[in-house]
Amino acid sequence: MQVLNFFSTVFADQMKRGRKTATIRLGDKSHRYRKNEVVLVTVGQQYSPREKLFHAVVDNVEVKRLKDLSPRDIEHDNPEFRRLEELINFLEQIYGRTVSPEDTATVVRFSQIIENPPNLTDRLRGVGGAQN
Repeated sequence: MQVLNFFSTVFADQMKRGRKTATIRLGDKSHRYRKNEVVLVTVGQQYSPREKLFHAVVDNVEVKRLKDLSPRDIEHDNPEFRRLEELINFLEQIYGRTVSPEDTATVVRFSQIIENPPNLTDRLRGVGGAQN
């Protein structure tokens, strides 16, 4: 199983609340993540203990230049950002190098898998909700 790890604990809260539903990684990572694949989402620094957040399904994997990212791509990666310049500054901090709008990036969109949500379980048992 692939792991989708995030270094910053700030993202943990955003992901748990469903505000962060994508990650933008520099380079072509399409060989690592595939649509409909289940991944383990974790948070923590490399070579350190990591916190398991949840399992997720990869909804989409797109490779494009940073300058071709839509505002929606950027917002799904970080709900606090709206502009490409904000994303580039952030990526420079994460990767420790200069980042250009011409750089290739991979947008990985994902959906959290919620285990046994009560309303789904009730619907499967025929309790409440649907009427024929």
